[in-house]
Amino acid sequence: MRNFLIVGGGVAGASAGYFLAESGTVTLLEMEHAPGYHATGRSAALFSEYFGNPAVRALTTASRPFLTAPPPGFADGPLLTPRGVLTLCPVGAEKRFAEMLADGLEAPTPVREIDHDEAHRLCPIVRSGWYSRAMLKPGAMDIDVAALHQGFLGGIRTRGGQVITSARVRSLSRRDGLWRAETDAGEFTAPIVVNAAGAWADEVAGLAGVRPIGLRPLRRTAFLTDLPQSGAGGWPMVTDVADTFYFKPESGRLLVSPADATPMPPGDARPDDLDIAIGVERLQRATTLVIRSVRHAWAGLRSAVADDTPVVGEAPDAPGFVWLAALGGYGVQTAPAVGRIAAAAATRTPLDVAYDHLSPERTHLERPGTPMSRAAFLTERWK
Repeated sequence: MRNFLIVGGGVAGASAGYFLAESGTVTLLEMEHAPGYHATGRSAALFSEYFGNPAVRALTTASRPFLTAPPPGFADGPLLTPRGVLTLCPVGAEKRFAEMLADGLEAPTPVREIDHDEAHRLCPIVRSGWYSRAMLKPGAMDIDVAALHQGFLGGIRTRGGQVITSARVRSLSRRDGLWRAETDAGEFTAPIVVNAAGAWADEVAGLAGVRPIGLRPLRRTAFLTDLPQSGAGGWPMVTDVADTFYFKPESGRLLVSPADATPMPPGDARPDDLDIAIGVERLQRATTLVIRSVRHAWAGLRSAVADDTPVVGEAPDAPGFVWLAALGGYGVQTAPAVGRIAAAAATRTPLDVAYDHLSPERTHLERPGTPMSRAAFLTERWK
């Protein structure tokens, strides 16, 4: 049996650990006092096969079987519940709407264009004069993020692994075929390390002397306000094709985001008052709501590389160092798929489907003297 180290206890690292525990002993190292403190615990918790580029949508679809029918005992209830997404077209954005509609028709559960009457029936507060067209994405569902995350972590423990918190990695080096991680909780060794450190993934790579992937942490703000009426808990998520806001019922209130993506260094993201004000203004412009108070606000980091595609696979410059990073806000909905892919990379086990397009190698292709650009690389992989 092999040993595996995983750096990062969010849903991606927990998923990789869950699947790796089938092949050996897993030690998951989490720098915070509890796993999932950052991006996982601040997710909008939506499963959407309409969301992201083709690679992301494929990973989401590949995750659906696990999320709809998890292993016995994995969770106490369903991981997915129906929600749907109502997507509006602001006046002037008709070209983008047509593109999104065409893409959505190829989804496993196709989108359908709806008229203003149906849009208003689904969400009575949308402002009729603000949008010209609307579509419904019926296959989108809410995810029970806590149950999914705890199911992965519980599986690691049940299979003999350990989850160690308050274990920030201070140094990471390889000697005699073993990676040695010096952490706040002691030293740990294994021949394979999985870098699932979220916004800190490039920093972890730097500790190991591994070439970074060009990760960009992006802050996203959200807040809760009161639901305007009874029965609103059944509304779909509402967003626009220009990706300037979204809102949905959440925990008896209305969750709202201005869909911001502000670059910032890795850290404990905090909401900015201006972003909250922008979110309020955009919501009031697109709906008939008048926001009188914000009950609670927070922010999280969505970490991405230039092509907005996850980076999963063994580092070309470091044997036994496996990347699981740049999930770009898609980490929860793709966790079962990317966890399996990372586990396959760590054990060098072939999969039925090739995932070369996720390889960290592509992030090195734009250096001087390299004949193939990243865009050309991706084009080749998606022929």
